[in-house]
Amino acid sequence: MSTPPSPASLLHLLWLASPALPVGGFSYSEGLEAAVDAGVVHDEASAGDWLLNQLELVQARAELPVAAAAHASALALDSARLAELNAWVLQTRETSESLQQAQQMGRSLLAWMQSLLPDAAVLPLLKGLKPAPTWPVVMGAAAASRGAALEPALQAIAFGWAENLMQAAVRCVPLGQTSGQRLLARLVQAIPPAVATALAAPEPMAFAPLLGVFGARHETQYSRLFRS
Repeated sequence: MSTPPSPASLLHLLWLASPALPVGGFSYSEGLEAAVDAGVVHDEASAGDWLLNQLELVQARAELPVAAAAHASALALDSARLAELNAWVLQTRETSESLQQAQQMGRSLLAWMQSLLPDAAVLPLLKGLKPAPTWPVVMGAAAASRGAALEPALQAIAFGWAENLMQAAVRCVPLGQTSGQRLLARLVQAIPPAVATALAAPEPMAFAPLLGVFGARHETQYSRLFRS
Protein backbone atom coordinates (compact mmCIF):
# COMPACT_ATOMS: atom_id res chain seq x y z
CA MET A 1 0.00 0.00 0.00
CA SER A 2 1.34 3.43 -0.94
CA THR A 3 2.03 6.01 1.74
CA PRO A 4 -0.70 8.70 1.92
CA PRO A 5 0.52 12.10 0.74
CA SER A 6 1.34 14.71 3.36
CA PRO A 7 -1.23 17.51 3.82
CA ALA A 8 0.97 19.92 1.87
CA SER A 9 1.57 17.59 -1.07
CA LEU A 10 -2.12 16.62 -1.09
CA LEU A 11 -3.09 20.27 -1.45
CA HIS A 12 -0.58 20.67 -4.27
CA LEU A 13 -2.09 17.64 -6.03
CA LEU A 14 -5.59 19.05 -5.65
CA TRP A 15 -4.27 22.26 -7.17
CA LEU A 16 -2.75 20.41 -10.15
CA ALA A 17 -5.98 18.47 -10.71
CA SER A 18 -8.20 21.55 -10.53
CA PRO A 19 -10.08 22.67 -13.66
CA ALA A 20 -9.17 26.20 -12.53
CA LEU A 21 -5.53 25.55 -13.43
CA PRO A 22 -4.91 28.11 -16.20
CA VAL A 23 -3.94 25.70 -18.97
CA GLY A 24 -7.11 25.69 -21.10
CA GLY A 25 -8.04 22.04 -20.60
CA PHE A 26 -11.73 22.94 -20.52
CA SER A 27 -11.58 24.02 -24.18
CA TYR A 28 -10.76 20.55 -25.57
CA SER A 29 -13.05 17.53 -25.98
CA GLU A 30 -10.38 15.17 -27.42
CA GLY A 31 -12.65 13.87 -30.17
CA LEU A 32 -15.72 13.54 -27.97
CA GLU A 33 -17.56 16.33 -29.75
CA ALA A 34 -17.04 14.60 -33.11
CA ALA A 35 -18.36 11.35 -31.62
CA VAL A 36 -21.45 13.24 -30.47
CA ASP A 37 -21.87 14.75 -33.94
CA ALA A 38 -21.70 11.26 -35.47
CA GLY A 39 -24.25 9.86 -33.01
CA VAL A 40 -21.79 7.42 -31.44
CA VAL A 41 -22.12 9.28 -28.14
CA HIS A 42 -25.68 10.37 -27.48
CA ASP A 43 -26.50 9.91 -23.79
CA GLU A 44 -24.97 9.36 -20.35
CA ALA A 45 -24.29 5.66 -20.88
CA SER A 46 -22.59 6.07 -24.26
CA ALA A 47 -20.58 9.06 -23.00
CA GLY A 48 -19.39 6.97 -20.06
CA ASP A 49 -18.44 4.07 -22.33
CA TRP A 50 -16.50 6.39 -24.63
CA LEU A 51 -14.56 8.03 -21.82
CA LEU A 52 -13.87 4.76 -20.01
CA ASN A 53 -12.37 3.37 -23.21
CA GLN A 54 -10.27 6.50 -23.55
CA LEU A 55 -9.12 6.20 -19.93
CA GLU A 56 -8.08 2.57 -20.44
CA LEU A 57 -6.59 2.86 -23.94
CA VAL A 58 -5.01 6.32 -23.90
CA GLN A 59 -4.56 7.58 -20.35
CA ALA A 60 -3.46 4.27 -18.84
CA ARG A 61 -1.21 3.22 -21.72
CA ALA A 62 0.19 6.51 -23.02
CA GLU A 63 -0.41 9.73 -21.08
CA LEU A 64 0.08 8.43 -17.54
CA PRO A 65 3.17 6.31 -18.36
CA VAL A 66 4.73 9.41 -19.96
CA ALA A 67 3.85 11.48 -16.88
CA ALA A 68 5.32 8.76 -14.63
CA ALA A 69 8.57 8.69 -16.59
CA ALA A 70 8.71 12.50 -16.60
CA HIS A 71 8.20 12.49 -12.81
CA ALA A 72 11.26 10.27 -12.37
CA SER A 73 13.28 12.22 -14.94
CA ALA A 74 12.47 15.52 -13.26
CA LEU A 75 13.69 14.22 -9.92
CA ALA A 76 16.89 12.94 -11.58
CA LEU A 77 17.25 16.11 -13.71
CA ASP A 78 17.64 13.82 -16.71
CA SER A 79 17.37 16.19 -19.67
CA ALA A 80 17.95 13.47 -22.27
CA ARG A 81 15.06 11.35 -21.00
CA LEU A 82 12.74 14.37 -20.80
CA ALA A 83 13.60 15.21 -24.41
CA GLU A 84 12.99 11.60 -25.46
CA LEU A 85 9.60 11.55 -23.77
CA ASN A 86 8.64 14.89 -25.27
CA ALA A 87 9.60 13.71 -28.76
CA TRP A 88 7.50 10.56 -28.29
CA VAL A 89 4.44 12.62 -27.42
CA LEU A 90 4.93 14.88 -30.44
CA GLN A 91 5.42 11.94 -32.79
CA THR A 92 2.36 10.01 -31.62
CA ARG A 93 -0.25 12.77 -31.92
CA GLU A 94 -2.45 11.70 -34.83
CA THR A 95 -4.16 15.01 -35.61
CA SER A 96 -3.14 18.64 -35.79
CA GLU A 97 -5.64 19.47 -33.02
CA SER A 98 -4.28 16.87 -30.61
CA LEU A 99 -0.75 18.10 -31.34
CA GLN A 100 -1.84 21.68 -30.74
CA GLN A 101 -3.48 20.66 -27.45
CA ALA A 102 -0.38 18.86 -26.17
CA GLN A 103 1.85 21.83 -26.94
CA GLN A 104 -0.50 24.62 -25.87
CA MET A 105 -1.32 23.01 -22.53
CA GLY A 106 2.34 22.14 -22.00
CA ARG A 107 3.40 25.74 -22.60
CA SER A 108 0.65 27.06 -20.34
CA LEU A 109 1.55 24.70 -17.50
CA LEU A 110 5.21 25.61 -17.86
CA ALA A 111 4.27 29.31 -17.58
CA TRP A 112 2.33 28.47 -14.42
CA MET A 113 5.35 26.64 -13.02
CA GLN A 114 7.61 29.58 -13.80
CA SER A 115 5.38 31.94 -11.84
CA LEU A 116 4.70 29.62 -8.88
CA LEU A 117 7.91 27.58 -8.74
CA PRO A 118 10.58 29.91 -10.13
CA ASP A 119 13.38 28.02 -8.36
CA ALA A 120 12.41 24.52 -9.54
CA ALA A 121 15.59 22.87 -10.80
CA VAL A 122 13.77 21.18 -13.69
CA LEU A 123 12.54 24.45 -15.24
CA PRO A 124 15.57 25.06 -17.52
CA LEU A 125 15.26 21.49 -18.83
CA LEU A 126 11.56 21.93 -19.62
CA LYS A 127 12.15 25.30 -21.27
CA GLY A 128 14.73 23.63 -23.51
CA LEU A 129 12.25 21.14 -24.98
CA LYS A 130 11.64 21.92 -28.66
CA PRO A 131 9.48 22.88 -30.44
CA ALA A 132 7.45 23.01 -27.21
CA PRO A 133 7.13 21.13 -23.94
CA THR A 134 4.13 18.81 -24.01
CA TRP A 135 1.37 18.43 -21.43
CA PRO A 136 2.08 14.96 -19.96
CA VAL A 137 5.81 15.68 -19.70
CA VAL A 138 5.34 19.01 -17.93
CA MET A 139 2.56 17.61 -15.73
CA GLY A 140 4.75 14.76 -14.49
CA ALA A 141 7.61 17.18 -13.85
CA ALA A 142 5.29 19.65 -12.09
CA ALA A 143 4.01 16.94 -9.75
CA ALA A 144 7.58 15.94 -8.90
CA SER A 145 8.54 19.56 -8.32
CA ARG A 146 5.60 19.91 -5.92
CA GLY A 147 6.93 17.00 -3.85
CA ALA A 148 4.17 14.58 -4.86
CA ALA A 149 4.79 10.84 -4.75
CA LEU A 150 4.28 9.07 -8.07
CA GLU A 151 1.10 7.06 -7.51
CA PRO A 152 -1.01 9.86 -6.00
CA ALA A 153 0.39 12.20 -8.66
CA LEU A 154 -0.91 9.94 -11.42
CA GLN A 155 -4.26 9.64 -9.66
CA ALA A 156 -4.54 13.43 -9.55
CA ILE A 157 -3.56 13.77 -13.21
CA ALA A 158 -6.14 11.16 -14.20
CA PHE A 159 -8.83 12.83 -12.12
CA GLY A 160 -8.10 16.22 -13.66
CA TRP A 161 -8.48 14.68 -17.13
CA ALA A 162 -11.70 12.91 -16.10
CA GLU A 163 -13.28 16.05 -14.68
CA ASN A 164 -12.47 18.10 -17.77
CA LEU A 165 -13.89 15.46 -20.13
CA MET A 166 -16.98 14.99 -17.97
CA GLN A 167 -17.64 18.71 -18.28
CA ALA A 168 -17.11 18.45 -22.04
CA ALA A 169 -19.75 15.70 -22.15
CA VAL A 170 -22.17 17.81 -20.10
CA ARG A 171 -21.82 20.63 -22.61
CA CYS A 172 -21.85 18.77 -25.92
CA VAL A 173 -24.02 15.65 -25.48
CA PRO A 174 -25.64 17.51 -23.60
CA LEU A 175 -26.11 16.07 -20.11
CA GLY A 176 -27.49 17.44 -16.86
CA GLN A 177 -25.18 18.11 -13.95
CA THR A 178 -26.41 15.05 -12.05
CA SER A 179 -25.76 12.84 -15.08
CA GLY A 180 -22.31 14.37 -15.29
CA GLN A 181 -21.60 13.45 -11.68
CA ARG A 182 -22.72 9.87 -12.28
CA LEU A 183 -20.43 9.74 -15.30
CA LEU A 184 -17.55 11.09 -13.20
CA ALA A 185 -18.25 8.43 -10.57
CA ARG A 186 -17.77 5.73 -13.23
CA LEU A 187 -14.47 7.27 -14.25
CA VAL A 188 -13.26 7.68 -10.66
CA GLN A 189 -13.91 3.99 -10.00
CA ALA A 190 -11.75 3.11 -13.01
CA ILE A 191 -8.86 5.46 -12.20
CA PRO A 192 -6.99 3.22 -9.66
CA PRO A 193 -6.71 0.27 -12.09
CA ALA A 194 -5.73 2.69 -14.88
CA VAL A 195 -2.95 4.07 -12.68
CA ALA A 196 -1.84 0.52 -11.82
CA THR A 197 -1.64 -0.26 -15.53
CA ALA A 198 0.41 2.87 -16.12
CA LEU A 199 2.82 2.06 -13.29
CA ALA A 200 3.34 -1.46 -14.68
CA ALA A 201 3.92 -0.29 -18.26
CA PRO A 202 7.55 -0.69 -19.37
CA GLU A 203 7.08 2.05 -21.99
CA PRO A 204 4.16 4.21 -23.19
CA MET A 205 2.13 2.82 -26.08
CA ALA A 206 -0.03 4.79 -28.53
CA PHE A 207 -2.82 2.86 -30.27
CA ALA A 208 -6.36 4.26 -30.28
CA PRO A 209 -7.38 4.35 -33.96
CA LEU A 210 -11.03 5.26 -33.45
CA LEU A 211 -10.04 8.25 -31.35
CA GLY A 212 -7.73 9.33 -34.16
CA VAL A 213 -10.54 8.98 -36.71
CA PHE A 214 -12.96 11.13 -34.72
CA GLY A 215 -10.22 13.60 -33.86
CA ALA A 216 -9.55 14.04 -37.58
CA ARG A 217 -13.27 14.45 -38.29
CA HIS A 218 -13.47 17.19 -35.69
CA GLU A 219 -10.94 19.27 -37.62
CA THR A 220 -13.47 19.77 -40.45
CA GLN A 221 -16.66 19.65 -38.37
CA TYR A 222 -19.02 22.44 -39.43
CA SER A 223 -20.24 23.51 -36.00
CA ARG A 224 -18.37 22.92 -32.76
CA LEU A 225 -17.85 24.16 -29.23
CA PHE A 226 -14.38 22.75 -28.55
CA ARG A 227 -10.88 23.07 -29.98
CA SER A 228 -10.41 19.31 -30.43
